[in-house]
Amino acid sequence: MADFSIIAVFFVGLLGGVHCIGMCGSIVGILTAQLPKPTSSGTHWPFHLAYNGGRLTSYMAAGALAGAVGQAGLLLRDAVPVQHLLFMLSSLMLVALGLYLAGIWGMVRRIERVGSVLWRRIQPLAQGLLPVTTPARALLLGALWGWLPCGLVYSVLVSALASGNAQSGALIMLAFGLGTLPNLLAIGLFWENIRRWTQSPRVRMAAGLLVAGFGVYGLIKVGYTFYLHGWTGSCHVPT
Repeated sequence: MADFSIIAVFFVGLLGGVHCIGMCGSIVGILTAQLPKPTSSGTHWPFHLAYNGGRLTSYMAAGALAGAVGQAGLLLRDAVPVQHLLFMLSSLMLVALGLYLAGIWGMVRRIERVGSVLWRRIQPLAQGLLPVTTPARALLLGALWGWLPCGLVYSVLVSALASGNAQSGALIMLAFGLGTLPNLLAIGLFWENIRRWTQSPRVRMAAGLLVAGFGVYGLIKVGYTFYLHGWTGSCHVPT
């Protein structure tokens, strides 16, 4: 199931570009406009790579924390199949996320509101790094940006939680972050063209249904596992 989660969240990050454009596109656009003149190579690549490097670092830290919490929950595995239940929850979150991307169901936005409490404390620190004048400042800003309230990130963190250890949780969030990388790098270079493309209802519907499909497949996998082994599997049930 961990292998499936890594593959699934990579494509969730890639297909979730329709959400990234809407939520992060304007932020990237503003940051790009404030950058100093291009380097001798004629590009802003060092800044964009630094932004995203910081962002991926934050994702991995959050994934490691979620995985560690999941590992603590697995101490109960002799009583209930905790990891399977967490995997079921992560699959349900992927379905909800896919329906959100497709514009069918907005439950994920409610999750984002919960994260806004933390972001209100971090946002002043991020503002203090503006304008970005060096790649080092871009790296720090990206690390803070990684904690921006995002239903896409929160949905994938449930998969990190279900992984059951810190290393797997960090790896899952890294895979997700790498999936988002092409979209967010492209935003900084081709903002106007990409925004028009991702606003297409057909594009949003196709991406959303594909993400939901990963969730449905995960539910089938965990359901089949329960069918083969029962709710307790090979675990001992205390009397």
